[in-house]
Amino acid sequence: MGVPSAPRVFVSGLLPAPAMEQLAELDLGWWEGDNLSRERLLEEAARAQGLLTFLTDRVDEELLAAAGRLKIVANLAVGFDNFDLAAATRHGVLLTNTPDVLTEATADLAFGLLIAAARRFREGRDWLEGGHWQGWRPLLLAGQEVGGATLGIVGLGRIGRAVARRARGFDMRILYTASRRHPEAEDETGAVFVSLGELLEQADFVSLHCPLTPATHHLIGPAELARMKPTAVLVNASRGAVVDQTALLEALRAGRIFAAGLDVFEEEPIAPDDPLLGLPNVVALPHLGSATVATRTRMALRAVENLRAGLAGARPRDLLNPEAWHG
Repeated sequence: MGVPSAPRVFVSGLLPAPAMEQLAELDLGWWEGDNLSRERLLEEAARAQGLLTFLTDRVDEELLAAAGRLKIVANLAVGFDNFDLAAATRHGVLLTNTPDVLTEATADLAFGLLIAAARRFREGRDWLEGGHWQGWRPLLLAGQEVGGATLGIVGLGRIGRAVARRARGFDMRILYTASRRHPEAEDETGAVFVSLGELLEQADFVSLHCPLTPATHHLIGPAELARMKPTAVLVNASRGAVVDQTALLEALRAGRIFAAGLDVFEEEPIAPDDPLLGLPNVVALPHLGSATVATRTRMALRAVENLRAGLAGARPRDLLNPEAWHG
């Protein structure tokens, strides 16, 4: 468990071995179960100088006020909607994330969801397992064409841009909307900047890659879903609350859109009896965007690098709140 003079660090769960090895000389504690409770997180934060958190761990005023020794919190995620940046800055606590390293894996998964939902993979598997397949028929489980279709990307950051690169291999027309234009990405991928309304009306596939902020909370709600084509597919590999999940359920049930591919949900983990999971036109995954061995290892090593820097009094590589830095 380290030597008494070493900084106290708590990790929200076991990391890949290379990352755990880099923490071995610290006074290290970690959670070995599936779900770290809020109560345990608060207890550990109260005596830690460093925390390595997951996206399910809320770092807010309550935690920061009780954590008198805390110097840094390193998030094992590119997103940081679980962080209260303003509160951390007031308390002088550094916050970091893990950008760049999960881009390609997440883009692969998003495009996989797009194809799976368009071509009705889930329904095909159910058809086989239910013993319904009696032979070939022209319209059996016919889905939507991917090649040559129009893809609308909401948020053309690193992951959105990587999805656009994949779409070029399928000869797709690419539209995007974002808080600002990205000329370099336009030149690279041929993506055309449009308003959200235009994107929803024209796209055969809508793929969400924007961060969760107050401005993007329920960005896709009843009105937006109503503007989509009845043959359109919605893909969400960003954050669940970007979509109004109740409105999505109603739109899918009513056939107002064709299908959805979802890696994220408003409440995670989603309840196994949630009606959304029971719909045949939903392909759902348990937040696997970055879940490859190589990517998760890179993420863990990046988070550890940030954590160790903050503990040593150096500026972390991926500092989210530079106002808190007084080096």
